[in-house]
Amino acid sequence: MELNFTLNEIEETAKKFIEATAGYSVFAIQGEMGAGKTTFVHAVCEAVGVKDNIASPTFSIINHYSTSKGQIIYHIDLYRLKDEEEAIQAGVEDCLYSGDWCFVEWPQKAPGIFPDNTVQVSITLIDMNTRKLKINL
Repeated sequence: MELNFTLNEIEETAKKFIEATAGYSVFAIQGEMGAGKTTFVHAVCEAVGVKDNIASPTFSIINHYSTSKGQIIYHIDLYRLKDEEEAIQAGVEDCLYSGDWCFVEWPQKAPGIFPDNTVQVSITLIDMNTRKLKINL
């Protein structure tokens, strides 16, 4: 599935993403620096009712949010990690197999730790205001 969206349409795109991926919980999000990975995760979190402060996990590695319905969402950024061993030591694997929603940026840093049913998501920068979202279930 592919969706092109402008940054002004990101909330609507997040809702479409949630509908299209119902039943899945782990999302490996790839895209170059500045493509909008964190911005997209932020929009998805807002769409499902997260009231917490949604911030980039670049330095914390794992951010934990709760939705208004009590669901847990992990937002994980592997950019600063060297390998799978560092990801495991940071607790990433525990999140991935928790059954809770996990959105992982820079998954290529630790490809071997993801469950088989991980949804592959790529965000491509088309221009300053437009992105392409590709979802592989």
